[in-house]
Amino acid sequence: MSFNTFGKFFRFTTWGESHGPAIGCVVDGCPPNIPISEKEIQIDMDKRRPGQSKFTTQRKESDKVTILSGVFEGKTTGTPISMIIYNEDKRSRDYETIKDKFRPGHADYTYFKKYGIRDYRGGGRQSARETASRVAAGAIAKKVLKEIIGKKLNIVGAVVQLGVMGCDRDKWSDLEIRKNPFFCPDKSSVKTWEKYLLNVRKSGSSCGAVIELRAKGVPIGLGAPIYSKLDADIASALMSINAVKGVNIGEGMNAAYLSGEENSDEIRGKSGKIKFKTNKAGGILGGISSGQDIIASFAVKPTSSILNSRETINKKGENTKISVKGRHDPCVGIRAVPIGEAMLACVLLDHYLMNKAQCSN
Repeated sequence: MSFNTFGKFFRFTTWGESHGPAIGCVVDGCPPNIPISEKEIQIDMDKRRPGQSKFTTQRKESDKVTILSGVFEGKTTGTPISMIIYNEDKRSRDYETIKDKFRPGHADYTYFKKYGIRDYRGGGRQSARETASRVAAGAIAKKVLKEIIGKKLNIVGAVVQLGVMGCDRDKWSDLEIRKNPFFCPDKSSVKTWEKYLLNVRKSGSSCGAVIELRAKGVPIGLGAPIYSKLDADIASALMSINAVKGVNIGEGMNAAYLSGEENSDEIRGKSGKIKFKTNKAGGILGGISSGQDIIASFAVKPTSSILNSRETINKKGENTKISVKGRHDPCVGIRAVPIGEAMLACVLLDHYLMNKAQCSN
């Protein structure tokens, strides 16, 4: 299996399986002399960690990160940073009953047809467990960005839609996002979401979600026209996350319904400063950052592992039925928030480093 590495100048390679001894990543291209600690990385890891509420999988993992290389006396050395996360709460026996069946809507079928073999224990490499390694890499990217751009740069993600339940994005609160188990930016929606997702779980089903990311303090000029556009690389990064089926930059698909007047972000100048009246473009014009907030959103499909019986086939191609028991997220999109933040941070740092080699100032 190839293509386990992401990025150009700032790169990371992830390794490991859901029910193997451990997972981890190797970060390459990190600038030297950046202060970093396991404690700082752990903050982001804890945001993604399973088993923290009744609304996520009850698999209990501490997701404790151990740095093996690339950091000396509390600072990066510029050499590859290797990190390991041990799997502590594996229950492979839960998958014995479905090891020869393919979950509808899951990568089980395509993995097996492509490679002729698959690790059925929790999905192996195709499991969302792999994304813990991305979050570790993203935590490093965030720290580097703050060190070289400044603390004004901030990346925040939130769940703005849970299944059929939306929220008021105009009530966006960074503080509220950190206070509730849904990463919901609108306090008034939390109680309704609780009832909704509990009913989804009790019914043996699952639901999808839409996650919105906002990056503030991004400098002008990141991204290269044509084949390395910033928005193209952000879309690629977000689409690489397990279960993601769609990405919008700014208005995204909704821009098709707007008029030219509605979609244009008018520009004004005052006292030598430039200001945009709106941000329909999501902070990116022609593949290059405009200095506005970068806004991207992505859709996560419902979890494929559900209790309700579905029709499928087995390895022999025979018709059968499948019901997936065990510990699964009723909405995998909730824990995708820190993953989206991590991937956006990695893209921004990658483009910042590329930009330093070709910018005009």
